[in-house]
Amino acid sequence: MPAAPQPEILAAFEAAKGFMPLDEGLALHDAAVTAGRLGLPLLEVGTYCGRSTILLADAARAAGVSALTVDHHRGSEEQQPGWDYHDPETVDPEVGLMDTLPTFRRTLFKAGLEEHVVALVGRSPRIAAVWNSPLGFVFVDGGHTDEHATADYEGWAPHVAEGGLLVIHDVFPHPEDEFTGQAPYRVYLRALGSGAFTEVSATGSLRVLRRTGAGI
Repeated sequence: MPAAPQPEILAAFEAAKGFMPLDEGLALHDAAVTAGRLGLPLLEVGTYCGRSTILLADAARAAGVSALTVDHHRGSEEQQPGWDYHDPETVDPEVGLMDTLPTFRRTLFKAGLEEHVVALVGRSPRIAAVWNSPLGFVFVDGGHTDEHATADYEGWAPHVAEGGLLVIHDVFPHPEDEFTGQAPYRVYLRALGSGAFTEVSATGSLRVLRRTGAGI
């Protein structure tokens, strides 16, 4: 069974800005450790300030692979001014726009994990379009509109290697439980319906799927 994160990793996770609860974080780490055994990079879409990246980086360090994290660092829809998930501390006062990249870098530095992470700064579909290597793990946690969630799935799911894991966050089957929309739930259903993925586990709003075939 995969090892749980060390206390210092859990402390760094809980101290970092972000929204992922501990039980989902532990499930994410467990999945990343499992996928790391394939010897392929672990990738997440949606870095924000690096809370979940800490767990992926820890798993990547144990496996001797790299954790890759994709984000434009201007914030997703629900993080903009006027929304409940907006944090004024993430706004760059010079340009007047969100910029979570400096906070993310500080998060990794404080956790001692900088050397295990490659930050890919840009729009997810643009980076996915030029990516051509297999991945052992893809964590979809970017924008929550249908446009963005679908683009993240279509861009990155095909790169999950046979036996690798696709993890989708904020999957809410019931509309009354959602907080930003049900686009991740629709992506989850699409992945299951493709015949390429089978479900491994569900923890809160986190779904872990294993690639078992082609057909994405």
